[in-house]
Amino acid sequence: MKFAVIVFPGSNCDHDAYYALNKILGVEVNFIWHKESSLENYNAILLPGGFSYGDYLRTGAIAKYSPIMKEVIRCSKKGIPIIGICNGFQILIEAGMLPGALIKNKNTKFISKMVSLDIETNNSLFTKNYKNGDSISMPIAHGEGNYQTDKDTLKQLKDNDCIAFKYSNSHNLNGSIANIAGILNKEKNVLGMMPHPERACEKILGSDQGIGIFKSMIGSL
Repeated sequence: MKFAVIVFPGSNCDHDAYYALNKILGVEVNFIWHKESSLENYNAILLPGGFSYGDYLRTGAIAKYSPIMKEVIRCSKKGIPIIGICNGFQILIEAGMLPGALIKNKNTKFISKMVSLDIETNNSLFTKNYKNGDSISMPIAHGEGNYQTDKDTLKQLKDNDCIAFKYSNSHNLNGSIANIAGILNKEKNVLGMMPHPERACEKILGSDQGIGIFKSMIGSL
């Protein structure tokens, strides 16, 4: 089993993801520079957090044109699991792989805090190790994590069981519609989420409850 961690100019959570997957879970992981054009022989793809291209124009707006993204899109159509975390989520949205938009936090400030999430569906390869309604803790660290979409798209997300995570009660600090913290595509092989599971894989970090997402992926593969 091999994970590809895509590295863009400005990525800064790539090594966190590598450590969680390789050092904690023992999975083979390779960094893939954004100018590469092939992801052959990889079983899963991770787009990490950070500030790709300095977040110029919009978060993820330039990264979507990186050569590797054509291959990421091709792999998604083949059913290969793809997870985008924080800036990775923003890139997935800009690339049209997930619906909606991620805009500035409601207080317009960068927020870095531990939050509580509710599992909205365990009917996905990313969440099958959890139970619906479970609450898990992991950190957020973003300035543009306010998820917004139109009513029709929100209804489709709900109807297709594509809302993976919601912020628990008062933990929606960025203003996301319907408390959404993470969504899936209709085929449920692409997940985008603003919280950082790779930073919640060891208790010494304040939570190890994010590791279930990676264990779910590995178990599914």
